[in-house]
Amino acid sequence: MEYDIIVVGAGVVGCSLARELSMYNTNVAVIDKAYDVCDGSSKANSGIVHAGYDAEWGSSKAKYNVEGARLYPSLCAELNVPYKRCGALVVGFSDDDKETLKRLYNQGIKNGVKELSLIDGEEARKLEPNLNKKVTCALNVPTSAIISPYELTYALADHAAVNGVKFYLETELLDAQFVDGLWHLKTNKGEFTAKAFVNCSGVNAAKINRLISRKSYQIIPRRGEYYLLDRLIPLPFERTIFQTPGRMGKGVLVSPTVHGNTFLGPSSNDIEDGSDTSTTVDVLNFVFDKARLTWPEATMRNVITTFAGNRAHEDHGDFVIGRVEDAPKAYQALGIESPGLTAAPAIAVELKNLIVEDMQLDKKDNILPAPHRNKPFIDMTDEERAEAAKKDPAYGKIVCRCEQVTEAEIRAAINRPVGARSIDAVKRRARPGSGRCQGGFCSTRVMEILAEELKISELEVTKSGGESKILTGRIEDVEGGCPIC
Repeated sequence: MEYDIIVVGAGVVGCSLARELSMYNTNVAVIDKAYDVCDGSSKANSGIVHAGYDAEWGSSKAKYNVEGARLYPSLCAELNVPYKRCGALVVGFSDDDKETLKRLYNQGIKNGVKELSLIDGEEARKLEPNLNKKVTCALNVPTSAIISPYELTYALADHAAVNGVKFYLETELLDAQFVDGLWHLKTNKGEFTAKAFVNCSGVNAAKINRLISRKSYQIIPRRGEYYLLDRLIPLPFERTIFQTPGRMGKGVLVSPTVHGNTFLGPSSNDIEDGSDTSTTVDVLNFVFDKARLTWPEATMRNVITTFAGNRAHEDHGDFVIGRVEDAPKAYQALGIESPGLTAAPAIAVELKNLIVEDMQLDKKDNILPAPHRNKPFIDMTDEERAEAAKKDPAYGKIVCRCEQVTEAEIRAAINRPVGARSIDAVKRRARPGSGRCQGGFCSTRVMEILAEELKISELEVTKSGGESKILTGRIEDVEGGCPIC
């Protein structure tokens, strides 16, 4: 298969870049070894649009963080995905913390972050009454925001797809060779050729870089574990509450989500296997204890699930973005950890500009807008719900009680330009299974709808691709029939 440009990695950076390139007269493909786009770090992070005070001045992280945060409001509006400027507080408990917050304030001002202020504990509790009474100081960050990272990534992929980008999933890059002016990319699904290719492969980026370059990087997978609380309980904080950061990152947060949940986390532990997203009792206990420093009234009674994600920590601690020095027409975004989600739109613009310059690309005359997305049923007024059901009776059939997700929304999630093919993929696009019962009620109906829309047997439907099948067989096929009938 021949393309002008191949992007390796279908996370938020890869999909952002694919969307940028889709606006030019060029032939683009995205390949990813996962079953779905947004299957790595991009789906399991804090969903924070960081203001930019934490990144060291002069670093790539600072540059792309601040610029990415500036792009987010218009980007989310264009793609019709949730964005909420809720603000943040970085809280401290000691004189040492106060000095750290002063340093972060000065660093933020130097980085170009607006509206920062240092306040005392009493002022912080006026803003957020549920804060621990032991909080003595805080950095107030009004420009901090929250998004849904997976909804953003799906919307980016959809917009790229309607403008001609092809997505090849379950396609693992095995080797790359530059021969006679073309990149020959060997995958488990055959060979692709391209004039240029871009490495946006998250925790695997260093491994792929070693295929094409003599310069070596080391990616250390850094796992963060989280609690997610029921959205039916009142939010304890309107803002994201950080604790004063340490050597391993921004620390354990207590934060709202755009869907009205609260999460606690993440931890920060270096691991060997970048695909290991298991959660552990000891680390989750640590996360909960740390969260109670911020919010003493926190209780596990409201926990509906736990999850983990891995950050791609580059050994030198900064993003590596741009041309690969010793590989022609090769580009990379390597070491994209926090604030990578915030930085993604700016990283994509930077890489796009380099590629456009090197390949002399012209912009398309006709760029299709992002696909329309209906307002979620749960957010509609009664009048809007009645009108939606009048146009499509499937809006009158609730499949997920917890999140009030309708059959119409599930079918729409499957039939998007880069649509859902598994139960988890539907969950992240339309939210069935995201509530208190975590799919206990709705999963079987979601499975049936997937089978109908994909025209496959229910026996082939998976939870998250691969061999994660829900059903193993049919009762009538078992010798002797059902043992209890």
